[in-house]
Amino acid sequence: MVVLLAAGSTLTIPTPLVAQELALRAQTLDSQAQPGAESAIVVPYELASAGAVPDPQDTAETGLDDDPPIFPPDGFDQEQAQRPARAARATASTPETTSTARRSLDVQEDGTANAGPNRRARTLDSEERQPLDPRAERTGSIEGFSPRTEEDPYAPVGIRAGTFILRPSIEEGVTATNNADASPGGRSAVLSETTLRLNAASDWALHSATIDGYVTFRKSLSGQDTQDIRGRVDGTLNLELDHDWRATARLGYEAAPESASSPVPLPSTADRPLHQVIEGSLGIEKGVGKARLGLTGAVERDLYGDADLSGGGTLSQKDRNSTLYSATLRGGYAISPALIPFAEVEVGRRAYDERVDAAGYQRSADRLRIHGGTEFDLGEKLNGEFSLGWVREALDDDRLPAISGLSVDADIRWSPERGTTIGLRGTTTVEGTTTAAESGSILYSGRLTAERSIRSNLTANAALGADWRDYAGSNGHDRILSAEAGLTWWLNRYAGLTTRLRYETQTSNLPGRDYDATSLFLGLKVQR
Repeated sequence: MVVLLAAGSTLTIPTPLVAQELALRAQTLDSQAQPGAESAIVVPYELASAGAVPDPQDTAETGLDDDPPIFPPDGFDQEQAQRPARAARATASTPETTSTARRSLDVQEDGTANAGPNRRARTLDSEERQPLDPRAERTGSIEGFSPRTEEDPYAPVGIRAGTFILRPSIEEGVTATNNADASPGGRSAVLSETTLRLNAASDWALHSATIDGYVTFRKSLSGQDTQDIRGRVDGTLNLELDHDWRATARLGYEAAPESASSPVPLPSTADRPLHQVIEGSLGIEKGVGKARLGLTGAVERDLYGDADLSGGGTLSQKDRNSTLYSATLRGGYAISPALIPFAEVEVGRRAYDERVDAAGYQRSADRLRIHGGTEFDLGEKLNGEFSLGWVREALDDDRLPAISGLSVDADIRWSPERGTTIGLRGTTTVEGTTTAAESGSILYSGRLTAERSIRSNLTANAALGADWRDYAGSNGHDRILSAEAGLTWWLNRYAGLTTRLRYETQTSNLPGRDYDATSLFLGLKVQR
């Protein structure tokens, strides 16, 4: 509330804004007063602009302000008092003063209103009106948007089946080889070869499941008479349980004619019997801080079919059938998320279906395996694990020495650059036998693979393999070396031409086991 004295009367100013305006007009009138006029200044009430200051009458009626309205004193010349205000408005309306006048009517930075007869009220959205930035980049139109290029434009699309994505493929071609059955007495032949493959992966939100399988049919078109079928299927189920527990279940099945490099010799007049392997495991693991604990139970079943003799009849292989039961306890410590050293202990029992074989030996055995190694995960560049230890199987028959030796396992994947993948896999397998007075052998297998995308529609692959078999209780050994190279040229996303060249050789210090085989395959691959 502001009070002014003028000619013995009292003027009451209801608000600070009106007080500023009246004070400004009082100074203007004082400067234009004639000599000898009264020194008292009387300022009339005049509304600056509509909506800027509430009308005193409206204010009094609504009860928003209890101050009495302002009335000019008696004898005041209204016309004379308004001349300076009209002159100021005329000056402010010229182009030169428009910008200055407008700035004088706005609210100052400290929140107070600038005085002026034509001050306008601020709007609520005036603070949001910002000037355009001439350097701002314009957003491109929808028509000019270029879609992201696929990383692998020739990858299989897949077929949805419920909650799974199926990726089937078929490969049909012809193989020319100088050793049709990869045996010491094998001969050349031209074979028709067909391979069916299937990959199925779930798209569940939490858990996951995968299925991988293949089956290959081979039949001679000319040369040595050969006909066989082989295949394998593997399934994996991962379950994420409560309290950071995780369960993994695996199941596998493989069937193929027994390899000519088998450690069990058969009569030359007998065909290679069918060998079937059934594998299953269930594991559970948990992380406790940086510690990693895991327990896995596994069962592996080996079945051998009867061998057909060329002169008629069959040779029974039932005494070779066995089942391996094992349990593995594993503990690790995460030095970092990318490096987890671990140690594991495996105990098991290999039980033969026949307690005593045809030669009178008890071949069931107790198994112990101790390993130490490390897991590493550096993303797509490098991941896998490597371990080293000792394995031993002690047979029940005291006449047979235990099978024992160094054990090496590896599964490493390395991608030095985009489009190139290199893999290294190594396994150690204890092999039984029914040969009289022999316990069995240890087979060390290693395989180095490489795959390279030369172009988006041209893929090259290569592989090198090495196997070493050490016979227990003797100095006998086998060495198997192999090499393979192939190319696939995709005609489109669904079909491509493929070829591969393979060479394999076995040398041994035991008689009658050396052989070599070279083969060339050319065919068509179709995928979905």
